[in-house]
Amino acid sequence: MQFILVFISIIIYCQVSNANSGKETGLEIPRYVSLKSDDANIRVGPSKNYPIEIKYIKKNYPLKVLEEYAEWRKVEDFNKNVGWIHKSLISGIRTGIVLSNDKKNIKLLNTLDGNVIGEIGFGNVVFLEKCKIDWCLISSGNFEGWMDKKYIWGVKEKEIIKISIFQRFEDLYWKSVNYLNKIQKGI
Repeated sequence: MQFILVFISIIIYCQVSNANSGKETGLEIPRYVSLKSDDANIRVGPSKNYPIEIKYIKKNYPLKVLEEYAEWRKVEDFNKNVGWIHKSLISGIRTGIVLSNDKKNIKLLNTLDGNVIGEIGFGNVVFLEKCKIDWCLISSGNFEGWMDKKYIWGVKEKEIIKISIFQRFEDLYWKSVNYLNKIQKGI
């Protein structure tokens, strides 16, 4: 009798844990992806026979995968446009779009709670190098800096990306450097 209960529990657990997985890939749904090319069509349905609804012309543009059907992925962009794209046009490279309620530039820091090293404008596509609970290290061109995650569309609220076990040491190093710089400047 215990064996049957354990077996049923395992089946129920597997079904519940896979409830948010894509039917085709087994990957998490929803998840974020980016465009592989600067010429991608979003269609009304999951086939080339459906009309094109949106044409994207920005490589690395982030999208959210909502559903999977055969070779097609139902996606949404940050403007809430929804449609279907062929899986060959998307990549697992993580990017995001810089957003803010007032459309002002967002400050970039050299480390968490560190010194401001620049700003990035509303609507820019950035690469997500790594993300902590509330912050992401982003890059754009030759520039790199930390920004508050709440200003990025393309990453889940508490999602962690590529954080190594050495991150605490790196954070401590930069915190010390920033502190020493403030002392030298007499702040």
